[in-house]
Amino acid sequence: MSMKETLALDWKNALKAKEKLKATTISMVRAAILQVEKSGSATLNDEDIIVILAKEIKQRRESIVEFEKGNRQDLIDKTSEEIEILLNYLPQQLNENEILVYVKDAAVEVGANSIKDMGKLMSAVIAKTKGRADGKIVSKLVKEYLSK
Repeated sequence: MSMKETLALDWKNALKAKEKLKATTISMVRAAILQVEKSGSATLNDEDIIVILAKEIKQRRESIVEFEKGNRQDLIDKTSEEIEILLNYLPQQLNENEILVYVKDAAVEVGANSIKDMGKLMSAVIAKTKGRADGKIVSKLVKEYLSK
């Protein structure tokens, strides 16, 4: 079953089970997928949908930072629940040690050994960890690795 079919089925099941937040969250992701398909006039594959899901999660994490500044615990809780729902559709997330292995391997591949090579190294690591690692964590680990 494709990722789009899974999302559609889970959306229907959430509606039937009256899980309003889950249904709304999945609906927003399906709308984002449809928007990309209409603008690009191509059907997205599962890898493309994972990229969209990762983008949606990133947006919500950024929103939580703003909600914390505004002291809005209700919105923080709701957005955190949305993130948990979306994380179920992404591949297993890598921990920092696993990401560091990718960083070291990619550094050898691209010959990165100074902070000037950060862009090259980031591109290589992001390509290998697409949808399985948060870009901020990857950036932090790449910066730490190149600073040594």
